[in-house]
Amino acid sequence: MTDLDLNLIPYLVAMEDTRNVSRAAERLGVSQPRVSTALGRLREYFGDPLFVRTSRGMEPTPRALALIPAARDALVRIEKGMLEAQDFDPATTTRTFSLALSDVGEIVFLPRLLQLFAERAPRASLRSVSLPPAQVERGLESGDVDLAIGYFPDLTASNFFQQRLFTHRFICLMRSDHPLAGEKLTLEQFLSLGHAVVRAEGRSQEVLERFLEKKRLHRRAVLETPHFMSLPFILARTDLVATVPHAIGFAYVAEHASIKLVEPPVALPRFDLKQHWHRKFHNDVRTGWLRSVVSELFNDAMDEWPK
Repeated sequence: MTDLDLNLIPYLVAMEDTRNVSRAAERLGVSQPRVSTALGRLREYFGDPLFVRTSRGMEPTPRALALIPAARDALVRIEKGMLEAQDFDPATTTRTFSLALSDVGEIVFLPRLLQLFAERAPRASLRSVSLPPAQVERGLESGDVDLAIGYFPDLTASNFFQQRLFTHRFICLMRSDHPLAGEKLTLEQFLSLGHAVVRAEGRSQEVLERFLEKKRLHRRAVLETPHFMSLPFILARTDLVATVPHAIGFAYVAEHASIKLVEPPVALPRFDLKQHWHRKFHNDVRTGWLRSVVSELFNDAMDEWPK
């Protein structure tokens, strides 16, 4: 089979349907000599004339009659497979879409994505994964991860596409009845307080750490934790302060009355949240739909987190 040119299969089926070289050429949209050449190659490969001229026109040989059902089936399978690869209906798909997100990303992106999926893709599902940077790259390349959404500064190689969604900043959190729980901390207060510092796999905290180091602002880290999720409960029972991406700060305040937002004493850096995908899947209709949904929900105009 490695010597058989599969491009010849349509010629075999067209000859069976038309029993005429001219009509077969017309059906295929090619010249008569091209049909004759294809038929000659098929005859040579199978060692059989396949079609012979009779008083009723070109008639298939027994060998051709045996081949044609398999040839038709192959064409149907190829056509169906190609159409299915391009036809994508969110309303009926049962696909699981995989997203690389930090725990902050889950809070920012998943609630609204799940709401939209319930409306437009009710049979589909979402899978959130938290991976080291190198594994995110491999996951996007292999297709195990459809999109990386959030702050991924390492995904800059030419094989990756990216789209900016919106910009976020940092804000301070402390308990509502904290002695220093005003509208804004002074620099002296900020440096004197004990801090709960998050060392998560998410890269946004690195922006803050590099800024503080550059400005030579040294916090007193009473607690270091890899998790954002525990912060409201820790802050509510201590005098610690935490500096976090402002989306997660507003989300916590909305759910925990014991937590208050306070502006930091200096203008902290901002960072862009983006969606990233591998160029191999740039024209894939399924991941293309997912990207369009993400950009529809998350952009400067739709940013739900107060500035």
